[in-house]
Amino acid sequence: MSTDRDPLAVEDAPAPSPEEAAASEPGEPGDGASPADDAGAASGGDAGADGSEGEVSEAEDGAREEPAPASEPGAEAPGSDGGSRSAAAEALAAAVRAVESGERSAASFFTGPSGGRRAAGAPVPGSGASPRPERTPAPAPTAAAAPAPPRPTPHIGAEGLDGVRQVLTAGGAPQTLAEQVVGVLGEQAAEALHEDPWQLLAVPGVRPEQADGFARALLGPECGPGDERRAQALVGWLLVRAALAGHTVLEASVLRTALGKQSVPEPDEALQSALAEGSVLVFQEALETPGAARPESDGSEPEVPVRLLLGLDRYAMAEESLADGLARLISTFGADPAEATVAAEADAETVTDGGDDGQEAGAGSGTDSGTDDAPPASDAGPGAAPDWEAAAAGAPSPSAAELIRAVAASGLVTHSGGEAARAEPLALVVAARALGLRACAAAHTEDGKRRLVALGDLEAVTVAGLLSGQEGPGRDAEGALALDVLAVLDAPQLDVETAAMLVESLTDGTRLVLSGDPGVLWSAGPGRVFADVVAARACPAVVSRTPDTGPIGELVSGIGVGELTTVDAPGKEVVIVPVRDAGEAVHRTVQLVADSVPRAIGVPAEHTQVITPGHGGAVGTRALNAALKERLNPGPGRFGGFDPGDRVAYVPAPGRMVPGTVVSADAAGLRLDCAGSPVVVPPEQVGGTVRHGWAVTAHQAAGTRWPAAVVVLPGDAAQELTRSWIYTAFSRGERHLSVVHGVDQALPRAVAEIPAKERTTRLRSLLRAPQSEV
Repeated sequence: MSTDRDPLAVEDAPAPSPEEAAASEPGEPGDGASPADDAGAASGGDAGADGSEGEVSEAEDGAREEPAPASEPGAEAPGSDGGSRSAAAEALAAAVRAVESGERSAASFFTGPSGGRRAAGAPVPGSGASPRPERTPAPAPTAAAAPAPPRPTPHIGAEGLDGVRQVLTAGGAPQTLAEQVVGVLGEQAAEALHEDPWQLLAVPGVRPEQADGFARALLGPECGPGDERRAQALVGWLLVRAALAGHTVLEASVLRTALGKQSVPEPDEALQSALAEGSVLVFQEALETPGAARPESDGSEPEVPVRLLLGLDRYAMAEESLADGLARLISTFGADPAEATVAAEADAETVTDGGDDGQEAGAGSGTDSGTDDAPPASDAGPGAAPDWEAAAAGAPSPSAAELIRAVAASGLVTHSGGEAARAEPLALVVAARALGLRACAAAHTEDGKRRLVALGDLEAVTVAGLLSGQEGPGRDAEGALALDVLAVLDAPQLDVETAAMLVESLTDGTRLVLSGDPGVLWSAGPGRVFADVVAARACPAVVSRTPDTGPIGELVSGIGVGELTTVDAPGKEVVIVPVRDAGEAVHRTVQLVADSVPRAIGVPAEHTQVITPGHGGAVGTRALNAALKERLNPGPGRFGGFDPGDRVAYVPAPGRMVPGTVVSADAAGLRLDCAGSPVVVPPEQVGGTVRHGWAVTAHQAAGTRWPAAVVVLPGDAAQELTRSWIYTAFSRGERHLSVVHGVDQALPRAVAEIPAKERTTRLRSLLRAPQSEV
């Protein structure tokens, strides 16, 4: 399906491979997750993961055809801090040249651990003897945690803006880009563009061919594809595109190939220059190959095969900070993950739950839990040690008891399960509070919080609200969250930056539970935090044995393990509606929402959500929303395209979609009702944060459920489908699921053969690296 880029897209279609993310042709929507930054960069999705692509609004679609640069939300300036070519940077460049050419081995240059860290010093997970790392005070809440307003333009006088406009005009670029250019390049923007026209690529939405045209107009005959300035800008631009697709780093070979496709004559030299300038960081990561490494003929240590990874400082440092923080939590209580696994398996043999967790095989590898031993008094803080075993004995289910025991022995635990399993981390929080501990459950969305409240936790919060200080217990004098136990639900939706901020906000002694459904799409922002933590096996992992019930639960559980089965639905809980073309798909979708579901199921149109793979195309969110508005709430769109009663998707920050309804509008802005909470969106932000919301993408829908869901799969969506996309979309309906089916055999093929599009990250190896050093 066509997936035109949209600033609100939190994901559209399956995320591309690293090669596709870096090398996709200019102008094509990248599938992946958009970085969550204060600029309000577009989120596109895991594409795949829905969430990451920076997409352009409808007004900007036409601008793509213009020869001059056009604004496109979702991109980000390449990291170019400048600076001289330091000796360290030159050494890194030399290392890359030598390793890639085969002249020398990676081991001969890098003497640190093979896990890929730039700096040593992290504690050894699971080792009680390892020193506890020193914790720096947690930062105060930042704008990244709360709805992010547009990044303010640096103060610059009218004369300065006029200078930028003159440069833009001379290069054939629209003057309307002036404020964006100043926002990215600063007060000396005019001089910077004169000296290096390709810095225009740092402006969100500008593509290489547009920057090339701008440079030709300014430089004339001096402009060429091999210009070092062009190569530098393209390296950053490609890494930003990769981040929009969810990757925190790219392999050097992938980036080199992508540069070649952009007509850079010497990709190796471009990479070496970027490394020397410090705009890109280089890491080595040991390759996981079967069999033991072969010994060297001279008796030296065997050569460990590695791959070289390149990334922007922003995401690389967030990933390392997160790894260090998680290792700190793990070392607090000194529980050995391997020992915890054995104990959990022994405990699981004595308990039968009669259910199937329905999760993807290996998602929580090794159904691990904690030990039965309560922690020593020193672990519980002042006073008597909490009686965790008594709390586990009183748990409402065997899986909840496993989770409580695991948390008793470890500072970090992962918990995997479906919708029904959400009661288990909640049972942990209730038990911890009964033991006198400060405990909190945090969901990804307001709807997730609502479901926790419905289960009985009136103190539930959202992750964004917790970090911003608007919800939860607040922070102590050192800036850490005043908590002893924190359970984060919907953990697969955590991007690497949010997760790093969250973990850094936890003090030593806090127990963290990352809980979620491993079958859903990954985060809108870069990284795959939950999947990497589970795969690293650095902490106990509890896999719930509480199944989701009913026909929808049975269908989704099968999808989670790669099987698309027919389920009995006597109450029409699951309905398949075959269609032949796009026109019929739109017609049947509107019919289902407006007539069939309300009449047969009893769910009104305002409680039925349409989910489709993309924003553009004949059956994208734009086309479906236009058709649904015409049927359900026709009007002239007198409030900037909206009318009172319109359903909308409000995206206050990348990766966070809040369903709402238009109430009215005035000079203050567009007034919305979001689940009972009034929201006023300033006029200048409406175009970038509000879209009609009868139909959304799967990544926008992740973390939220509705009484009924209508999933639309038109014929041209076949190549976009993955198991994780289907799992996420099909599991959004609580009582009813209708599938408008036009992809024929592509649906079972995707479920069986295409689990998800991979993301290139370092967190898994970073978490494993300290253990390999023991």
